[in-house]
Formats: sequence, structure tokens, C-alpha cells
Amino acid sequence: MDQIKHLTTAELEAGLDEIRNSPNDEGVLQMIVRRPVTEERDVIDEGELDLDEGLVGDNWLARGSRLSSDGAAHPDMQLNLINVRSIALISPDESRWHLAGDQLFVDMDLSGENLPPGAQLQLGSAVIEVTDQPHTGCHKFISRFGQDAMEFVNSPVGRELNLRGINAKVVQPGTIRVGDVAKKV
Repeated sequence: MDQIKHLTTAELEAGLDEIRNSPNDEGVLQMIVRRPVTEERDVIDEGELDLDEGLVGDNWLARGSRLSSDGAAHPDMQLNLINVRSIALISPDESRWHLAGDQLFVDMDLSGENLPPGAQLQLGSAVIEVTDQPHTGCHKFISRFGQDAMEFVNSPVGRELNLRGINAKVVQPGTIRVGDVAKKV
């Protein structure tokens, strides 16, 4: 079995300029990943965003959240978006991107300066809103991409650029497709 090579902090930092060059106002949705059950991933070309379910067929609603007082799904963590330039740096092998656990992979600047909480994006016929819930990764991210990657995305510059991604919620249901342009509303 081939050993997965995790990048070092220096290798990751060398790619920051490419991430900083991400489009600000609109970017292409390059991957949609549905998580039907824990540890399973369906890479799909088209999905439905629903006000109650988030990405239809994803386990967000059923899985719940330890951050909610009653264990129910956290309404401000319905969707996870990650910048494709960030995940491409962390995992040059695109066949492993889905392991990040995010649902929407977009070529767009996800920094807090560019997309602060409350900012909205149109994706296909849907509209989503960035929430204030941080997206920092977990032990699974470390096992899949390495300790240096986790420290990189959670470093001061990593947090500033939201290299681990952002959380969002659906504010207008609709259909999304790979290739759709995500536009600031």
C-alpha cells in the first residue's frame, strides 16, 4: 500500500500566494460532496439545497452536533465550504479531497475580510449565508492530511484566510451543480 505523504509546514506556506489569488466576487463550484453516513462520501455533480436539510442526502441533520445544547444539528453549521486552492495545496491528489469532510469546494476567497458572517452567495438557484461558526478541523483532518496541515489551517494566517473553510446555511433553497458560479449577493 502506498504511503500518503503529508506536506510540511514550509511546503504549505510556499503555496499561500496561490490561495491569496483566489477570486473575490465570484468563483466556480468545483466539487459537491454528500456525506450520507459518517465516513462515507458521495461526490455528486448536482445537489439540492434545502432550508431544513441543508444538502439533501447529507447526514448533517441526522448527525446532530455536540455544540447544540440538545445535541440537534447546529443551524449555523448546515454547510461547509472550502477553497479548492487550499485543499489542492493540502492534498495535491484530488482523489483525496472529499476526505476533508466539506460539502462545497469553490474557487473563491473565503477569508473573513472577503466573506464575513452574514455575506450571501448565490449558487445555482440557491442562496447560502456565511455564519459565524468557526471551521477548524478535527482529529480526522490530522489523520488524513497531517499535523502540519492542521497547524497550517489554524495558524494566524490560516484563520485569517479561512483555509480550513467556512460554515454556512441555506437561505433560499435550490439546485446546485458542479460548474456553477458562486457569486456574492
